[in-house]
Amino acid sequence: MGKKIVAFGELVWDILPNGKVLGGTPSNFVFRCNSLGEEGYLLSRVGDDDLGMEALEMLKQLDISDKNIQIDQVFKTGTVDVSFAENNEAIYNVAPDVAFDHIEFSAEALKLVRQADCLVFGLLPQRFGLSKNTLRELIKESPDSIHFFDLKLFEHFFSKKVVKRLLKAAHVVRIKEKEIDFLAGKLDIDYKNIEDFARILSNQYKIDVVLITRGSAGVLALHAKEGLFLEPGYILEAKDNVGSGMAFAAGFLHYYLNGKPVAEALKFGNAVGALNTTKRGATSLFAKEDVLAFMKNARQLERSV
Repeated sequence: MGKKIVAFGELVWDILPNGKVLGGTPSNFVFRCNSLGEEGYLLSRVGDDDLGMEALEMLKQLDISDKNIQIDQVFKTGTVDVSFAENNEAIYNVAPDVAFDHIEFSAEALKLVRQADCLVFGLLPQRFGLSKNTLRELIKESPDSIHFFDLKLFEHFFSKKVVKRLLKAAHVVRIKEKEIDFLAGKLDIDYKNIEDFARILSNQYKIDVVLITRGSAGVLALHAKEGLFLEPGYILEAKDNVGSGMAFAAGFLHYYLNGKPVAEALKFGNAVGALNTTKRGATSLFAKEDVLAFMKNARQLERSV
């Protein structure tokens, strides 16, 4: 059996220019974890509406358990309007005050998280009180789990207080390089380069591993004891980058949770994220064997910080 990984947060429909796709960082992450052989569980909430029922049906098709998806009688299922900038970068406009903002701290959620090897959470479900309080309890009730904080920013929500609290609770943090300047300003971090930023963040918040994803330039990891690791990007034909950050995280954790060195986990995660960008969307199916074949055959860029 694989490691038990619980992802807390949004389950939404991404409304793309050519139709809708089931999305949300946690569901994309769970899908990728499962495809790599781990036991991924999604803890979320949808509305008691057509989109909610369709989401539950789609989860089954993606082989993701709907057992821990709560049904909300008041708030509707979350939606995200997705558009693309000229550089093919996705722009997300998330509907406010929807079902995933009201995930309850239930007996089932407590049981799930107490058995977890890893709890994964992001910033978006911290916009409103209920989900924010639920996550606080889940973190408290899972002291033996690895806590993975995906610190992806959303334009319409940023709380310095919430970010600092989650950083203090996290063992592993993933940040996008392009968001470092904004974060450093908000967190009062004066840094020289991205390695320096990672070191300061790690020291200040007692984080074991700081991961920085750099788009096509690759990834960087700063381990509190073992130091800096770099993996350059791959030379490839990218289709889109939807879900690539979570694909990287799933790949990294697949090795890291199973006791592999950080350098190996970073290398594998980098390849999973890169392979994901050669596919359409976040839930195209590929297995560990495909990633290993990709690592063997694809070419990487020169190393640089």
